[in-house]
Amino acid sequence: MVNDGSWPHPARLPLAGGWSGSCMASGEARAASEAQVREFCNLGYATGCPHLPAERDWDAIRFAVARTSREQVTLCFTCERAHEPMAHGELSFNLATGSWGATEADARVLRLANSYLQTYLARRTAGAA
Repeated sequence: MVNDGSWPHPARLPLAGGWSGSCMASGEARAASEAQVREFCNLGYATGCPHLPAERDWDAIRFAVARTSREQVTLCFTCERAHEPMAHGELSFNLATGSWGATEADARVLRLANSYLQTYLARRTAGAA
């Protein structure tokens, strides 16, 4: 996670914070410049991304915390194409085991859910301190 103060409103980003890394738009890790990751990957709907396949299932995946307890965090997600919902579901993360519950979710959804959850848990821990 990139928490360097350069995002004016990081909580408004699709993954609740800025991230660095490689481009996964095509389903395979590809090298991307820091500017590409910042301007395309972190904002969703990256139609200007040079790696974005013309044929794709979704344009963006949105997450929100649905429920929390001492034992787990449940996220809901929506996969969007042209700003319309195409798929949705819930994912539950067991805090004790550090793993997702039984899920048939797409690997791309899980990868982004992990990032969203990491940001959420870091923010929750910071708020409790």
